[in-house]
Amino acid sequence: MEAVVGWLNGVLWSSPVIYLILAIGLVFSIMTRFLQVRHIKEMFKLMFQGKSSDAGVSSFQALALSLSGRVGTGNIAGTATAIAFGGPGAVFWMWTIAFIGASSAFIESTLAQIYKVKQDGQYRGGPAYYIEKGMGWRWYGVIFAAASILAMALLMPGIQSNSIALGLENAFGLNKWITAIGLVILLGVIIFGGVKRIAKVAQYAVPFMALGYIFLSLIIVVMNITELPAVFALIFKSAFALDSAFGGIVGMAIAWGVKRGIYSNEAGQGTGPHAAAAAEVSHPAKQGLVQAASVYIDTLLVCSATAFMILFTGMYNVEKEDGTMLVNNLNGVEAGPAYTQAAIESVLPGFGAGFVAVALFFFAFTTIMAYYYIAETNVAYIFRGKNNTWAIAALKIILLGATMYGAVKTAELAWALGDVGLGIMVWLNMVAIVLLYKPALKALKDYEEQKKQGIDPVFDPVKLGIKNADFWEKEAKPDQEKVS
Repeated sequence: MEAVVGWLNGVLWSSPVIYLILAIGLVFSIMTRFLQVRHIKEMFKLMFQGKSSDAGVSSFQALALSLSGRVGTGNIAGTATAIAFGGPGAVFWMWTIAFIGASSAFIESTLAQIYKVKQDGQYRGGPAYYIEKGMGWRWYGVIFAAASILAMALLMPGIQSNSIALGLENAFGLNKWITAIGLVILLGVIIFGGVKRIAKVAQYAVPFMALGYIFLSLIIVVMNITELPAVFALIFKSAFALDSAFGGIVGMAIAWGVKRGIYSNEAGQGTGPHAAAAAEVSHPAKQGLVQAASVYIDTLLVCSATAFMILFTGMYNVEKEDGTMLVNNLNGVEAGPAYTQAAIESVLPGFGAGFVAVALFFFAFTTIMAYYYIAETNVAYIFRGKNNTWAIAALKIILLGATMYGAVKTAELAWALGDVGLGIMVWLNMVAIVLLYKPALKALKDYEEQKKQGIDPVFDPVKLGIKNADFWEKEAKPDQEKVS
């Protein structure tokens, strides 16, 4: 079993696949004329526009919901691992993949808005929906939905809850069973309240956790401000083999920076579009631009906060492929949250373990919330037109069970199986957005033309020749006519 799972992961997450995702992002950047630069002001402006409705959430709530999935333990552990095996130069390549990946996030999130539906009184959408509506392949959408449910509801929650339980046990000596029971109760209250409650919790929790984490990193940077020129020089020199110590591992810097950047910001992976589809907007490109900004927030802000804390304090190791150490500042310390903990401890003694435990709690808990929402959306897709009450109830029980089990057990196989499920999602979604990108480009062009005319853009798929955008043809049109 483990051998088969290992082989699948080797195929699904091989280096060629990682670089293919990077190449696709670069092509989309060129096709959109680097919207991530041209529209950066618009991205952040749109975040705070629009309101929620009975069927949908506001743009900011959708952003918070997607960020709750993007900003997770990978921002702490993943960034540290990238530095450990790719050196400081890996940070530059994480920034690069965020910049390029923003265009992929725009394409997939705009597609989610174009092909969303109003189902059971609320907006639903995501890869399964745009695969069926845009490509006409219901079977393909079902495969994507099944992979999503398996990964998001059964395999991945336990990984996140295990991180929470370990962090709280190490920092405060809290028994894992107490953590498990507390997590299940708190999570149950939120997910049984539906998508609106999930969005509201994310709306407050995500900014709080991200800003708090970034603020602490700024304190550490200020306390080591004399190191600022040297750290930036180290990052850029290491990224381009100009540093004598790290010049020999520039290939690893690129590989680990790209890998961890993609894992962290999830651009093009098919997770963000689920939240994007739930937003109440007058034009799909609006939420596409907001979700492009979420990639920047995840990597350029939160991942950078981790990187700066580690590099400014020198609390890291760098290991070559053959196992020899290039840097050994933390002898015997495993790459991961311990680097961040050591960095904080070196500046604020007695504070590191507790802070990292609390940060892991918020990062991982909100990620489990996002997992549930993604899984629920795909259950709703499979059972569309049928009574899905029992399926949604079963999903909640399964996810809560997986969360409890993961908190008290260490399941290495679950990590591998989760990566397989996520890997299948990525493959299916990347194929879909490569085949379906044209409607998203049409939407972007239409949005830009309306903005030039000085009007608030309104979407009309018929005028643009986009077929099967049923919501915008039937549901949105009457509302837009009332507004005008």
